[in-house]
Amino acid sequence: MWTWIEEFRVRLRGLQSAWRSARTSLRTRGLAPTLRRIHLRLRQRLSRRPPQRQLFALAPVAFAPFAVPRSAHPVASVIIPVYGQVDMTVDCLRALAAHPPKAPIEIIVVDDGSKDQTAQYMPRIDGLRYHLRAQNGGFIAACNDGASLATGQFLVFLNNDTIPQPGWLDALLDTFTAFPDTGLVGAQLIYPDGRLQEAGGVVFSDASAWNYGKFASPEDPRFSYMREADYCSGAAIAIGRQLFETLGRFDTRYAPAYYEDTDLAFAVRQAGLKVRYQPASRVVHREGVTSGTDTGAGVKAYQVRNAGIFAEKWRQALSHQLPNSVEPSPRTLHRDRKQVLIVDTQTPCPDRDSGSLRLVNLMRVLQEEGAHVCFAPLDLAYVAGYTEALQASGVEVWHAPWVAGFSDLLKRQGTRFDSIVLCRHATANALLPLARRHAPQAKLVFDTVDLHYLRELRGARMRQDPALERQALATRKVELAAMHAADLTLVVSPMEQEELSRQAPGVPVQVLSNLHRITQQQVPFSDRHGLLFVGGFHHPPNVDAMAWFIDAVLPLVHAREPGITLDVVGMDPPEELKRAGQRAGVRIHGHVPDLEPLLGRARVSIAPLRFGAGVKGKVNQAMAHGLPVVATTTAVEGMHLQHETDVLIADDAQSFADAVLRLHADPDTWQRLAHHGLDNVRQHFSLDAARAVVRQALLQRG
Repeated sequence: MWTWIEEFRVRLRGLQSAWRSARTSLRTRGLAPTLRRIHLRLRQRLSRRPPQRQLFALAPVAFAPFAVPRSAHPVASVIIPVYGQVDMTVDCLRALAAHPPKAPIEIIVVDDGSKDQTAQYMPRIDGLRYHLRAQNGGFIAACNDGASLATGQFLVFLNNDTIPQPGWLDALLDTFTAFPDTGLVGAQLIYPDGRLQEAGGVVFSDASAWNYGKFASPEDPRFSYMREADYCSGAAIAIGRQLFETLGRFDTRYAPAYYEDTDLAFAVRQAGLKVRYQPASRVVHREGVTSGTDTGAGVKAYQVRNAGIFAEKWRQALSHQLPNSVEPSPRTLHRDRKQVLIVDTQTPCPDRDSGSLRLVNLMRVLQEEGAHVCFAPLDLAYVAGYTEALQASGVEVWHAPWVAGFSDLLKRQGTRFDSIVLCRHATANALLPLARRHAPQAKLVFDTVDLHYLRELRGARMRQDPALERQALATRKVELAAMHAADLTLVVSPMEQEELSRQAPGVPVQVLSNLHRITQQQVPFSDRHGLLFVGGFHHPPNVDAMAWFIDAVLPLVHAREPGITLDVVGMDPPEELKRAGQRAGVRIHGHVPDLEPLLGRARVSIAPLRFGAGVKGKVNQAMAHGLPVVATTTAVEGMHLQHETDVLIADDAQSFADAVLRLHADPDTWQRLAHHGLDNVRQHFSLDAARAVVRQALLQRG
């Protein structure tokens, strides 16, 4: 009963915030755009469960020759050891042929003396490298032979009783790029009936091991995020070829099989590298088909014997493992790390808005600082593509239907968190009392993202709208209440920190600004042309900025240089802006998932914002790509930027047009601003610049 009451209060506060937002939207956007936004939010909430994933399967057919992918210069060598079970081997190879990876590969089948038709079928598969061993030596010998034949940078060991799912191998290999300290990575193993077989392995202090997540759902949040693992079953693992050789390959004292994959993982960890489980790599494994499941007979009996060998070899390392009496869970698996829960109103979409990009990069900094990050959207929606991207990066994401509500989530898991970060006032207002009750040990941090009341107040005064001003003052009351209830408040600029020193004296406030990565390859002036604006049009300041620029500034630019083009990028452009796209030289793109080509092609980025608050991601993002900016005073507020040194600043139409024309034509000014803009991002808005604040604000108590 108490849980239901708590959840009702959370939802009531959420409805109050939604109503305030809807009233503001009606006055700034109008009825039709507001209704479209409400419809989109409702549709997201109603379809917040993950889609039912269909497993790729093969219909049984009689053998006929086919081809598998093969490169003369493979990135990865897929090694498949086989002993009999030719139908299984053919199915595995057909799956690889049906959905070849993006990465160039070679496939090596090592036949350990099969007595069936393996030797007849394999040579008839075009592109396959087939190696027949002189005599049967067991799984370990076959794998080591395959490694000696391989030419790829990475070795991928794959059981023949598997059906690799589309994208499995690229997901494994991408892990090495995303996390360079990865030594070995394993796939999510799934039973043919769709149940989870393994989400990485757990080794207990007595050398016994467990397939984490066995028989659960592959979509369960506990098993759906990339994480460090004690080991990964050798049915589908990848490791650098040079590292495999350095570690001495699979240890032959475990011959013919069992514990060799666990031993290899411990050797990788001893070498200072990480073993990771990657759920984005999905492989169906028909466990037990080749060796059975009875540990009292046959090859499987070596599993018991080899446990003793492993225990003796890794006695010291095992002393740091979980005792067998402790149930593995995210709480216990990450027991040696700070655990941070982050809640935002929605799942971040970093290709759609700067707040999302800041949040995703904040999560990455926390991970690099050794923390384990959990995330839950306030609406608990599963957002296809974006939820999986967070999980693949190592963030534990909780969503419907696996959690009934925040009262349930915090009641069950609140005590595991060292810090809880609540993003935006709607989230903080809804959850601060609940977090204080169920996570009394946690540091509660209110991340404003930007001061909403300040943005609303400036917009109201620019429009001279008393109703909007009253709404902004109501928002200020809610935001200030959240600040007083939290242990710490984060803002994105020193200006906002100074504002709060007046509005909320005594409240602890720290600056954690936008976070951007510096683009390494900078495109020169001569290879660029035209203007670029980036900004989502659900955000009223962006709508006003483009309306003003196109109506008042662009005609002045085109009067002198009619060939200068304008690219406008951002989700939900209003109808009047779409109509503006019919003008010569104006291109309205809407949402663009990958901005790199446009950022590398434009010569000048514009930020003609006439009101707003916070630090403008569009300005940071352009500068991080070596693209100079012309902006208003509002657009560069709190960003440590100086006119003529880092940026050109102009606030009236004629001055803005003059600055655009000058920067577009003058390579010396352009180069100076591009250079200083990169330095500005590096010094104030890079991931490295944020580390000290992240450590102090989120990873230290008090």
